[in-house]
Amino acid sequence: MFHNRLRVPLVAFLALGVFAVVSVAAAQEPDQLQRTAQALFAPLPDVVDNPDNPVTAEKVELGKMLYYDPRLSLSGVFSCNSCHNIATYGVDNLETSTGHGWAQGPRNSPTVMNAAVHSSQFWDGRAKDVEEQAQGPVLNPIEMGIPHADFAVERIASMPVYGELFAKAFPDQSEPLVYTNIANAIGAFERTLTTPSRFDDYLNGDADALSEQELAGLQTFIEYGCAGCHNGAALGGNSLQRFGVTEAYWEATRDFVAIDSPTMPMDVGRFAVTHDEADLYVFKVPSLRNITRTYPYFHDGSVWSLRDATQIMARVQLGRELGEQELDDLMAFYGALEGTIPEYALQLPVLPASTDATPRPDHR
Repeated sequence: MFHNRLRVPLVAFLALGVFAVVSVAAAQEPDQLQRTAQALFAPLPDVVDNPDNPVTAEKVELGKMLYYDPRLSLSGVFSCNSCHNIATYGVDNLETSTGHGWAQGPRNSPTVMNAAVHSSQFWDGRAKDVEEQAQGPVLNPIEMGIPHADFAVERIASMPVYGELFAKAFPDQSEPLVYTNIANAIGAFERTLTTPSRFDDYLNGDADALSEQELAGLQTFIEYGCAGCHNGAALGGNSLQRFGVTEAYWEATRDFVAIDSPTMPMDVGRFAVTHDEADLYVFKVPSLRNITRTYPYFHDGSVWSLRDATQIMARVQLGRELGEQELDDLMAFYGALEGTIPEYALQLPVLPASTDATPRPDHR
């Protein structure tokens, strides 16, 4: 059950700024390192509430059912969980996801875990929150393929149980079963998908929560400027940055492209949304929460090794090479960011039965 539980200056500038603040990290005492971490990061909340879509138990129950229901896709094959599998930390562990008609999406599916704490959604930041994001895939022709919002509403409304659940979840509305409320319910469920870890214990004051090597990795992470972009509660997700400050990302990652796919598209990033040249190759900074589980990495899923991805980021964003010990320490620190999936979210809901009135793919 449900329990309560922009852009900014260039990476190089941020990295220098953070380094200036914590350049004494090499000599920091443990309590100084902890205070620095508490200033840069934040513990995850139990629930990420939204004043415009308050999280309630009724809304979360409904949203969980819709999240797992493949009938929100035209074919009845794909659900939100298909690409954002709760059991695998909110991703499908594919380079890019398979959608309606077995089409292959152009970008890697980011994790839904802790996504509600991000300042924007999608790799290009085109949605402001998880509620707005949830409206997109259902109507996307290569994702879930529903032809239009009314079709989605008609299909869901054809199942009486859903009508009752929408009335309970949105009791103050005369017409609760509308497309925006489908997304609002899913968004409410996603706002409960936070994954606290030992790093949160550390941020909350437990100095012994991390091992000596994890602390060394944290110190490296801060001292080298990684926290210039990967900060806040999600260690990322709150800014949009150019991928490739000191070196083009496709140059740095091309050695990792599979031999049977010798070419890779040059993704223009946020430019596709704004058509502003300043947004060329700009992407949302991904969260590092559960990064050990959300492979493959980057917007194109081109790199499977977290160690390799970290070295690439050091090259293209910071212009430096990491040593083996530094990488070992960072890998240890990443392990401390692996949290616990809410147990209730892993329990599959029993979905309402379809009826004779349920629209089929050929009943458009």
